Amino acid sequence: MENFNRLNDLYFKKLLGDKKRKNLTLSFLNGILNKDDKNCFTDISFLDKDNEPLTLDGKLSKLDIRADLNDGTQVDIEVQVCPFKLMAERSLYYWSKMYSEQLEKGAEYKKLKKAIAINLLAFDYLEDEQDWHNIYNLLNEKSHKKLTDHIEIHFLELPKFTLKDMRKIRASEAWIAYFSGKYSKKELEEIAMTTPAIKEAVEFEDTFLQDKIERRAYEQREKAIRDYYSYMSAFKEEGLQQGLQEGLQQGLQRGLQQGLQEGIRKVAINLLKANMSIDFISQNTGLNEQEILHLQQLITK
Repeated sequence: MENFNRLNDLYFKKLLGDKKRKNLTLSFLNGILNKDDKNCFTDISFLDKDNEPLTLDGKLSKLDIRADLNDGTQVDIEVQVCPFKLMAERSLYYWSKMYSEQLEKGAEYKKLKKAIAINLLAFDYLEDEQDWHNIYNLLNEKSHKKLTDHIEIHFLELPKFTLKDMRKIRASEAWIAYFSGKYSKKELEEIAMTTPAIKEAVEFEDTFLQDKIERRAYEQREKAIRDYYSYMSAFKEEGLQQGLQEGLQQGLQRGLQQGLQEGIRKVAINLLKANMSIDFISQNTGLNEQEILHLQQLITK
């Protein structure tokens, strides 16, 4: 299927959020977290978590996969396809919940384990960063030393990703190449030679698309995303037009008011030049005594 969206929430969760394919999830995590064979994660337990509605009708949702790793590390993988300006704040909020939920009331802080948030984004978010993978920790502003290794927040921006050398590809690059949709099946087959998990992902993708029920659900979700963008575009256009109309009306009103005020000033000046009294000028122009005296000073200068 051409233009298959591998970030579709239904597909992504079936690919990396199912215990039947936890080897793929571990491959993805070990690659993104730069783990080698000696310190890699070897097991994962998925935690069910409700999706957060992105629209009032619930057609779109923030997808995340919550899991515990074999050393107790907590991890949250979030996929975001629609641009969202407050990703940092939201990611930190969900990280804090993931971290705090480890402790039951009265438990000791030493039981807390590292919590990692991974944000897989289909849009550019970090304007000042050129790299597709950026990691944030708590650091001292002067010495740049870590306060603790318990917090780690990753941002993976797919539009910034470019594969430089397919022969020297790392596991993290292989996975991002797969999810980016920039590479053909033939290229993915070549990538799979260095990262076998990609071959398994491509095979699962074929199986997924051959299932009529799964494919129908996928297509409905994609339609919901297209409708969302369409509605948002229409709302923005309507808002822009309304704003322009209101701006023109306000500008016209301001122009008329300014013209009227200028006309009244000129009438008052002519009456002053004709030696009319201040009371007479005030009654016929609506200007107060102070405004008329000010005009009189301008005439005499």
